[in-house]
Amino acid sequence: MDKPMLSIENLHSHYGLSHVIQGVSLDVGRGEILGVFGRNGVGKTTLLKNIAGWVKPSSGSIRMDGKQIGGDEPDAINRAGLAIVPEDRRIFPGLTVQENLELGLLGLKGPKPRSKLDPVLERFPRLAERAQQPATTLSGGEQQMLAMARIMVAEPRAVLIDEPSEGLAPMIVAEIFAILREMKDAGCAIVLVEQNIHEALSICDRFVLVERGAIVFEGNAGDKAAEEELLQRLSV
Repeated sequence: MDKPMLSIENLHSHYGLSHVIQGVSLDVGRGEILGVFGRNGVGKTTLLKNIAGWVKPSSGSIRMDGKQIGGDEPDAINRAGLAIVPEDRRIFPGLTVQENLELGLLGLKGPKPRSKLDPVLERFPRLAERAQQPATTLSGGEQQMLAMARIMVAEPRAVLIDEPSEGLAPMIVAEIFAILREMKDAGCAIVLVEQNIHEALSICDRFVLVERGAIVFEGNAGDKAAEEELLQRLSV
């Protein structure tokens, strides 16, 4: 791997006295998707929140393109080129679809013309049709698309995405994964937390398995032996 876009070294994080993240180290390169797998409650979401600045690390290093971002405020990390799609999507119900998308412009450096929305709306014609409607009128799948579209407006260099397929129809899941492939092909570094292991492995380059806040196994997607061991450890 060339110089990684995202690099985490010996990361530790606590919730009160609970030691949730215990010495995690990983790298993600440009144009690479890293799958982060594990059972519920092992620290996957907390790991993403640490990287995004939503939770402050207890110790360790988080670097974006070589620059330390660990411990920075979320808006500063966003402006550095890192975006997150959380599990709950964080759609703003009091805003229209277009107003939700315009929030993505805040992550851009320099001028923030609304014309930046045009290519994203072309990619998501259903959102374009409903641009002036309240975001709450969208279905669950459409809200996930809106969350994806909003980060694409900001043209991020790295993306964290948490359980994008949860509760969605297979056709919508396939579309979301197609979008992730497009972002990967454009050079974006992606960290994907996903319970749909088989589908996730189809787009990941590498993966790690997390147990009790630590990485206990890692491998390359497409390596049959490594994938079989991962599935066996998860009993999928």
